[in-house]
Amino acid sequence: MVSLIFARLMKLDPQWKAEIDHCIEVLKNGGLILYPSDTIWGIGCDARNADAVKRIYELKKREDSKSMIVLTHQDIQLHRYVQEVPDVAWDLLEHAVDPITIIYPKGKGVAPNLIAENGSIAIRVVEKGFCNALLFRHRFPVVSTSANLSGHPAPRNFQSIVPAILKGVDYVVNLHTPNEAGKASTIILLQTNGEFKIVRK
Repeated sequence: MVSLIFARLMKLDPQWKAEIDHCIEVLKNGGLILYPSDTIWGIGCDARNADAVKRIYELKKREDSKSMIVLTHQDIQLHRYVQEVPDVAWDLLEHAVDPITIIYPKGKGVAPNLIAENGSIAIRVVEKGFCNALLFRHRFPVVSTSANLSGHPAPRNFQSIVPAILKGVDYVVNLHTPNEAGKASTIILLQTNGEFKIVRK
């Protein structure tokens, strides 16, 4: 198992590896990172750290009643953060073409201020790219919330991120390219009985 992990890490682009090393250090110390997720640029922290989560709410000027998304790098980890994963969730994940965030009925294993008042938790499984490699190395879930002030449009590219956000994080990943354009994930609300509805396309 260890040899497989090292083999995977050795295939990383050298720049990716350097950026991930910086991110891991910041995350482990309770800091905030600004990073390219599998969708758009996001603000993140270790999803187990309630103080770091609180800093993100304060930075975005966002009400803490509006929960944020949690990212993990493989679906097998869902059982760590969801009390009971409805069967339909596996079908949704298997057949999804684009990134989807699923709101599960009952969350666990993360900072309390990431779980909504009704007990639900929003999780997205990231399957590829820099963000997947970061999550793989960190081994724990990471918060993902759009890199904007609450009430303002989410940035489609790095150049659209306002100075207040750039200055408010502890590390900015240096992987931005001019004129890049991302798209937020589809969000699906899932019920314990297996019913679901799309709340954002």
